[in-house]
Amino acid sequence: MDFKKKTTLGRTGLKVARLGISSSFRAPTAAFEQAFEQGCNYFTWGTFIKGRSPAMREAIRNIVKKGQREDLVIAVLSYAHSAFLTERFFQRGLRDLGIEYADVLVLGYYPRRPSQRVINGALRLKDKGMARFIGLTSHNRKVFPQLHQEGLFDCFHIRYNAAHRGAEKETFPELKGKDRPGVVSFTATAWKKLLNPKKMPPGETPPTAVDCYRFVLSNPSVDVCMMGARSIEQMRENLKTLDQGPMTKAELTRMQKIGDYVYKKKKT
Repeated sequence: MDFKKKTTLGRTGLKVARLGISSSFRAPTAAFEQAFEQGCNYFTWGTFIKGRSPAMREAIRNIVKKGQREDLVIAVLSYAHSAFLTERFFQRGLRDLGIEYADVLVLGYYPRRPSQRVINGALRLKDKGMARFIGLTSHNRKVFPQLHQEGLFDCFHIRYNAAHRGAEKETFPELKGKDRPGVVSFTATAWKKLLNPKKMPPGETPPTAVDCYRFVLSNPSVDVCMMGARSIEQMRENLKTLDQGPMTKAELTRMQKIGDYVYKKKKT
């Protein structure tokens, strides 16, 4: 398994780098452009203010101006939970980025199956060519197999990290076959809990963010692991994930031990 090689995002057929770039972490424009130059081409853009980074917007616009739109895979996330508002905010997102279509429209967060009205609205945007594919993000692992059986969604954004490994049993085994959806993982650091020295088992040093990304990508069910950076230095550090590749068995065991401790700590 070579993290430097692009993979196919499930049934979409889109070629994507193993690390995805989130717009929520306020890195400068140069950081996003550098990541793209190193092959990272899966960018997410939120339709709410919190999920929109002026620096990423500028980076995307610059990349598009250079004639490289086809090398980008842009996923626009909508949290409207309304067909009308989803379309309205989605169209605004396209205008913000200066693009005519998104590669993926991701509906979220949904604790259960979205209403048929919302799904139909997303499918209409797909039929119009404004979104090439439809995805969904949720913290409810059991919703993904159900939706996969319906065959309406092309990719899923799924929470997965060393402290939250339930998807290994409840989700990933159900998303198989030639028509499998693309799988994008988020919260690799468990909202930084896996990086916190105060939350480590006795005698353990905390893993790095790169360790967390490598753990996620070492699972063959994951196509893309989302990551964030607040500076160009953090972006450069995160990109080392691609060079280091999969974890050894000993490294995975250590991450699982730390993850179990962090998870139990959260519940006490």
